[in-house]
Amino acid sequence: MDCSGPFSCPICLEPLREPVTLPCGHNFCLACLGALWPHRGASGAGGPGGAARCPLCQEPFPDGLQLRKNHTLSELLQLRQGSGPGPGPGPAPAPAPEPSAPSAPPSAPEPSAPCAPESWPAGEEPVRCDACPEGAALPAALSCLSCLASFCPAHLGPHERSPALRGHRLVPPLRRLEESLCPRHLRPLERYCRAERVCLCEACAAQEHRGHELVPLEQERALQEAEQPKVLSAVEDRMDELGAGIAQSRRTVALIKSAAVAERERVSRLFAEAAAALQGFQTQVLGFIEEGEAAMLGSSQGDLRRQEEQRSRLSRARQNLSQVPEADSVSFLQELLALRLALEDGCSPGPGPPRELSFTKSSQAVRAVRDMLAVACVNQWEQLRGLGGNEDGPQKLEADAEPQDLDNTNLLESEAPRDYFLKFAYIVDLDSDTADKFLQLFGTKGVKRVLCPINYPESPTRFTHCEQVLGEGALDRGTYYWEVEIIEGWVSVGVMDEDFSPQEPYDRGRLGRNAHSCCLQWNGRSFSVWFHGLEAPLPHPFSPTVGVCLEYADRALAFYAVRDGKMSLLRRLKASRPRRGGIPASPTDPFQSRLDSHFAGLFTHRLKPAFFLESVDAHLQIGPLKKSCISVLKRR
Repeated sequence: MDCSGPFSCPICLEPLREPVTLPCGHNFCLACLGALWPHRGASGAGGPGGAARCPLCQEPFPDGLQLRKNHTLSELLQLRQGSGPGPGPGPAPAPAPEPSAPSAPPSAPEPSAPCAPESWPAGEEPVRCDACPEGAALPAALSCLSCLASFCPAHLGPHERSPALRGHRLVPPLRRLEESLCPRHLRPLERYCRAERVCLCEACAAQEHRGHELVPLEQERALQEAEQPKVLSAVEDRMDELGAGIAQSRRTVALIKSAAVAERERVSRLFAEAAAALQGFQTQVLGFIEEGEAAMLGSSQGDLRRQEEQRSRLSRARQNLSQVPEADSVSFLQELLALRLALEDGCSPGPGPPRELSFTKSSQAVRAVRDMLAVACVNQWEQLRGLGGNEDGPQKLEADAEPQDLDNTNLLESEAPRDYFLKFAYIVDLDSDTADKFLQLFGTKGVKRVLCPINYPESPTRFTHCEQVLGEGALDRGTYYWEVEIIEGWVSVGVMDEDFSPQEPYDRGRLGRNAHSCCLQWNGRSFSVWFHGLEAPLPHPFSPTVGVCLEYADRALAFYAVRDGKMSLLRRLKASRPRRGGIPASPTDPFQSRLDSHFAGLFTHRLKPAFFLESVDAHLQIGPLKKSCISVLKRR
């Protein structure tokens, strides 16, 4: 039978059976459309598949479309079949099984042998044909992005024979065809936008991406595959670098834990010794009180007994005298003499109460010890919080680090070799989650200010009003050193409190314009330092390489000009020590006065490296310390 013409289904290329006509005018078998639209039955109820499309012209139809049999076309087909060879017209529905027989070409499994499940990887379920009967679907050979269905070799024939279907895009079997469609227009993704690096359909290419550089997906894939070795090499380098950093971090964590355990044991032992010393002192003081009490009680109790005995003798002598008869003169004289002798024996006054007890000063001694202990605890606690030291000096995390000079102030405050600072080298990686939308990052080391905003993902740590970016990791102990290359424009480098809100307005959120940050600024003409809204100009000439040394334990931040391996100090920010009587060291310098008042408070928080690109052409790069830093980290 001739399968061409208006009476053939464009899907199965067989005579139409139960024909339905779509609003676009094309006719299809009801069963064929049901296979392509699995979530839509004869009632046309919408399913999770979304809007349906005509397999020929791809015109979308609403969810409420109902597929109804075209009775006029059905009668015309019956008349046409009755006039030619084939099964009789038979208006009755009884002969329906015979016309439906041609709808089962997929039932013959022989042609599908090349796509048998054995040809698929072990353990992977093949993609099944969408046109085969449910429960007996064969593995699909290709997927059609226009029909949004997968077909086995038997059902793929119409796409090979029909001119109307040859323009459909066939690809290897896809398990989730919807991922190859534009979520907005439900059309195949066929183009690639190099400006925004996204896959597009033709509608997107003609609307939102008009004027962009658009290429076919295959062309862009070929280009990206050529770049793949370079990307993989960069990934390997980054993984090696991260591996070294992870190893160093693990060693640091182990050292921190072991140092904390050892310090905890030392502190517990010292507290136990201090408690034992206090216990011994308490025993001595209580013994001293008992000895004084016993000595003074022995004397006082002896006097008490003597006075009580004398009183008893006087009482007996007086009573004897009162009992003498008036006629007995001899007894009267004798008892009176005995009373006088008893009275004369106790005429000397007894000892009075002591003016001061010899043991009452014990509480004063204990009170003095208590007050001294309280003051010492407060002082040592303040020193511990401020300096982070102990009785043995600053605790070194690096067990095998090179010993430092006892007095390195001269090295930090004057010209010094760069190798000395490399001992404190710290790798700074820019945190993309903090970068302002007008800053373009180049990896983790470079940043440049741009005119068009970049569509960064939403982040609560991203700056919204200032063109700033922070480094990863927070610094809260020890000494850190990193370098910055000023490539172009006005640039500020410094540190910022990690808890500072990135949503602060421009006048208060800029680096150095608040009490939570400080920086060195190059304004195109000269250097200056900023802190808490005050600026201090510096007389030094421009240096493209700036070194930053954060001495957290000493509450200081220093900036250096790096030239030919030498470090020249630009400015060291630190609160000056007050003179005797609390007089500040530089009462006439408002910037130093601001440092004396507020700079120490900056170090009560953890700090992060911070960068502010002020001018529209600003561009900077984290200094070339990566290789040397890795060697230093490995040695640590």
